[in-house]
This record gives sequence, C-alpha cells and structure tokens, in this order.
Amino acid sequence: MSHAAICKTNGVAKHAAIAIPGLDRIGGAEQQAILLASGLRRRGWRVSVIALSGTGGAAAAQLRECGVAFTSLEMRKGLADPRGWIRFQRWLWRERPDVLHAHLPHAAWLCRWSCLAAPVPVVIDTLHSSCTGGSSRRVGYVCSRRLPDHVTAVSRASADSHLAAGMVRKEELSILGNGIEVDAWKPNAQARAEARWQLGLTDEFLWLAVGRLEAVKDYPTLLKALARAPETARLLVLGAGSLESELVGLATKLGLERRVCFFGFESNVKRWMQAADGFVLSSRYEGLPMVLLEAGACGVPAVATDVPGTREVLTDGVNGWLARAADPDSLSEAMAALMHTPQTERYAMGECARRRVVEEFGMESVLNRWEQLYAALLDRRSFERRTRLAAREILSRHSAAPA
Repeated sequence: MSHAAICKTNGVAKHAAIAIPGLDRIGGAEQQAILLASGLRRRGWRVSVIALSGTGGAAAAQLRECGVAFTSLEMRKGLADPRGWIRFQRWLWRERPDVLHAHLPHAAWLCRWSCLAAPVPVVIDTLHSSCTGGSSRRVGYVCSRRLPDHVTAVSRASADSHLAAGMVRKEELSILGNGIEVDAWKPNAQARAEARWQLGLTDEFLWLAVGRLEAVKDYPTLLKALARAPETARLLVLGAGSLESELVGLATKLGLERRVCFFGFESNVKRWMQAADGFVLSSRYEGLPMVLLEAGACGVPAVATDVPGTREVLTDGVNGWLARAADPDSLSEAMAALMHTPQTERYAMGECARRRVVEEFGMESVLNRWEQLYAALLDRRSFERRTRLAAREILSRHSAAPA
C-alpha cells in the first residue's frame, strides 16, 4: 500500500495524535516522538503532539515549523490534575484523531482511560525502557492492559520485561525499534576538526557520554573506569541532572579535573559525536538507546554496559565492546581495548556500526512500519464496525418481520 493510500481517506489526511508527558527536556523517548511526528507529517498525515505539561520549548517550535500542531494540557499535578483530563477530553471530541499514540507511562494511562469516553478509533502506546518501575506503575499497566488496541516495545528487552511482569498482553504486543535520520547523522571530518580545536585537543582520545546526570546512567562507574584508563583518555559529558555537583566532586576526588568536562545540556549533540573517537554508555538498564544509534550513524565505535537494550545495538568486538554493568574494571578494560585498537581497525569498526544502523534503524524504514501498523489497526477497527452494523441490521429486520 502506498503512503498516499495509508495517510488519506477520500482525499482527507488522516490524523495521528502523539501524546507524551512533555518536551521541555529531551531524552530518547521524546526525540523518537519528535522524529515520528515530523516524519508522518512529511508523508502527508495531519499530526498533533499533545504534551501533558510544560511549554515544549524549542522542540514545540521545531514541530510547528514542519507543520505539526503542538498542544500542552498544562497539567500541574501530574495525572491528579482534573483540569488536564477535561482539556484532553475536549480536545479529543473536537479534533477526533484517527490514531492516538502514547509514549511513556503517564501519557499511556491518560490516553487509555480517556478513550473510554472519547471517539478515538485506535489507541497505541510504546514502551521505551526495559525497567518496569515500581508497584504503582505495574498496577497501572495491569489494570488498563485491555484498553489499548496495540502496544509496541522499542526492543526485545523492553517487551520481555513487561511481559514477565504481566503488564502487557502478548497477543497485542509487537517490537518496533527506534529510528534515526541516517542522512543527518554521519561522519564529518570538518566538523570533527572544528570541535576538537574548540576543546583544545590534538592527539588525545576523546570519549563522549550523553545522557541525564541521574542514577540510571551510572556515571560514577564511568568516572572510576576513566581513572583506570590510559592517560590520553579525555571525557566529554553532555547532560544535566540532579547528580551534577556530586559527579563533579567525584571527578575531583579521582584526580580527573583536567580529563573530564561536564558540558551540561547540549541541543547539538551531533557535532560532538562527530568529534569523538569513541562513545561510552555506562547505564544500569536501557530500552533501545538512541545515543548508540547516533554514535553508530556517525561511524563512532562504542563501549557500553552489557544490559538489555544495548545488546540489540552492539555486538561485542564487531561494532563496539560490551562491559559488565556497575563494574569499573570491566568498563575500563573495554575502553582500553578500543583505545589500543589500531586506527584502521577502529575506523573499520565505525563503518560496521554505521552500516548496521543504516540497515536496521533508518528512519524511513521505521516510518514504513509505523504506517503499516496504523493502517492494519484502522482496517481492523473499520471491519469490526461494519460487522457490528451488519449484525444490528439483521437483528432489526428479524425483529420487524411478521410473526
């Protein structure tokens, strides 16, 4: 089926609404929602993004520029804010989207329960992490697991963990991985030279780490590993979070002040990725890390902890190296292995990483899969509706027939 046939009915663009807790801070899930929204709009869909709270910041402006409508429900107390529920109900009745697609737990629950009283043909939500959260999250998913028409997971790890916890139904679950704009994320020698000059680097080995400064990313293990790594190793950390002062203090304690730069939040990750010699991810768990896809697309080999999610991107010794989680020695050994790899072999490893991302995670192929899923669910709903109407008509004729 062509894109035009999928995204239109009787010449009118179908409407996909994407719900997410917020876009003021961008992580992997938010980035994927933005890529999906802009990609669908480019293919002719009418697209809206609904944030539960916040203003959306630069991301909202970016979406509007490409023709995607952005609305915030301005919920100030999370899901306990009744005004947000009322605003959402009004929006659903007014806009009547064909597909309502939620990302992350709070948006998923809002969409699931709201659609009991609103005319939305198809409700989907996407699992972005292999972590099932606390008891309240698990109960929330279990109680509402029959409400969505379909649930997708970004990785096998995310699917398996939620299935094991009984939070999703196997018959309505599929794996649909993250995508990346591979033509935008690619090696660039000039950008590399300019960024390294800005950092004052010559022959040093530059490691890049990207992610919020929170416990899940386990930066203490990364800093301890760096302290054991060769002296030529430098680390640039892009991200902000509640542990920043603690991590700066740990770096000082380990004598890394001149080898580590905490750059803070950075919207333009690409140029620093292009400048890096290696990417490092020390997470305790992941879904399907966008940063690993970005590193691979830029031809940068990676070292990552061997946790569910990362294994679906990295193959040890092929396009990067895997290390045991929460183990500074193991992470340091993997980092040293990459640093000691001859440059020609390291470049070959980077080229392998890019080929894999292009073949498996290119955004255009991911968009094809989303459109196919949307179309299949809409067709199923249409068939069910036609079947119900036919059954009612038969019953009506039967009851009206003379005895």
